[in-house]
Order: sequence, then structure tokens, then C-alpha cells
Amino acid sequence: MENLLKVAMAQIAPVWLNKQATIEKIENAIQEAAKEKAELIVFGEAFLPGYPFWLAHTEGAAWDLKVNKELHAHYTRNSIQIEEGELDTICKLAKENGMAIYLGMMERAKDRGGHSLYCSLVYIDQKGEIKSVHRKLQPTYDERLTWAPGDGHGLKVHPLKQFTVGGLNCWENWMPLPRAALYGQGENLHVAVWPGGLHNTKDITRFVARESRSFVISVSSLMNTSNFPKDTPHLDKILEKAPEVLADGGSAIAGPDGEWIVEPVVNSEGLIYQTLDFNRVYEERQNFDPVGHYSRPDVTKLYVNRERQSTVDFKD
Repeated sequence: MENLLKVAMAQIAPVWLNKQATIEKIENAIQEAAKEKAELIVFGEAFLPGYPFWLAHTEGAAWDLKVNKELHAHYTRNSIQIEEGELDTICKLAKENGMAIYLGMMERAKDRGGHSLYCSLVYIDQKGEIKSVHRKLQPTYDERLTWAPGDGHGLKVHPLKQFTVGGLNCWENWMPLPRAALYGQGENLHVAVWPGGLHNTKDITRFVARESRSFVISVSSLMNTSNFPKDTPHLDKILEKAPEVLADGGSAIAGPDGEWIVEPVVNSEGLIYQTLDFNRVYEERQNFDPVGHYSRPDVTKLYVNRERQSTVDFKD
């Protein structure tokens, strides 16, 4: 039925800072979700190849610190260049299984020189085509030591059966104007991706659902220090101060009324499934539609620059 959509939340741990092994884990998750007839699967923020947890535990802000420079280089080598076909096998699985994918990943963007890292949220449609690459607008706190700020190019929504789906990374979900940019394009299924943590998902998920009268899927990863590969650079230094549990999940789904459909799941690894009924969007929009009958564009209006930013424009 076109009004029903089965979604899978991949609350799993990456093979931390290992690009190829994490891609294999993504592929396995897609194949598992396909057996359950999922039509959309979502992975957490920076899942490929993992979140930079070391920054908070290795004097991340210290100037010219050898540990952090070497970890950053390792992170960069394990980040993704889409133009080089590094997502091709994932796209192939999306097409083979008719499954849409939201994937949080670290992008080493060639159009910005190929050395800086962007926390990107990639949407792959059911035909296996990459339809948007949203680079996180504003890295949060110590993330700014290793991630570059993105732009508005990826503030786009996509049709998925009767739904219109869009997504944001982590604390971008607290930014009212990017949310409004998605609402204004007809979004009614909002994807929020996180590195992990109930503290992140327990409030904002229901808030955005209630504000937008949309379904909200919050997907978080898991990470314990015991998950760190033994060949991680400077592992001993990271383990000196890092707690055992770095990301406890908290993946959840709220309905368009702001109430839980799937309450936050913590400390449990696996795929979490739920079927969403689009009719609930119509029901809740009856009394509030933030960009429709309950808006005043003659008084307040948002303008969005979706140009992909570049440092140099050549005219030959």
C-alpha cells in the first residue's frame, strides 16, 4: 500500500575509523533489512567510518598536538570520496532491493580540494541513485577541530511512496531555519541522524514531530571503547580518559502528534523496524500546518541559498 512505509533504523556500531570494514557492515545491514521488506534504512551521523570520539579525550584543542594530527590523518584516509565510486556497492544494493538509504558519512570533498572533511548525510533512492549530499552546516563544539562547515546545497527533500523525506545531522536539528527549509518543500518524514546518545534524541525527536506534524526518525549509532580496533592509532592515549560507553544509541520514532511510536532504544545493537502510515500526517495537519494554513508568508519568509560553495570559480 502506497500510504504505508516500512523503515529500518540501523542502531549498530561502525568498525571505528575503518572505511572498508564499515562499508561491509553497511552492506550486511542493508541485506538483512531487505529480508524484512524494509523500504528505507537509516544509519547514524558520521557512521562511515565513525565519529571522532578521540577529540574529547586527547586534549583535542591543544595546538599542533602530534596525537591529534596523526589521528586526523588516519580519519582523512578513511573518509569517502563519492566521485571515486566509493559508495557504488551501497548504491547497487539499494537498487537491487528497491530500498532507499540515508547514510551519515565523512566526505573528503574533491570540489573543496580533497583534504577537508565534511560530515555529510547522503540520500540514495530506491533506484540506487545518489539524490543529495547534505554537508553539515555547522559542526558542533570539538567537531570543529576536524570537520569543515558545509553549505545549503543538500537542503533537499525526496519523494518516497506517498512520503516526502528530508534529513539533518545531529544538532542541525535544533536549528529552526534549516528545519523550516525542509518543511517548506513539503517534508513530512524527517530523518535526524546522531552519533549516539539518549541525551540527544529524547527531547528533539518529539519536538520536531510536534512542530512539523511529521514523522521523525532519530537514528543513533553505538560505540564502546571495546569496539575500537586494536590497530587504531594512539589507542592507549584515547583509552586513558575515555569512558567505556561513548554512544548508547537512543534511536526512536515519533508520530506527527509528537508522541512516541518507538520509544528510545538504548544499549541494544541491531535493526529496529516500524511501519508508518501516511494518513496520520493528514490527520495532524488538520489543525496545524507550519508552512500551509498556519503560516503567514506575507509577514515572515525564509530565503535559502542552495548553491554548492567553492573556493575558486574558473572561467577559461
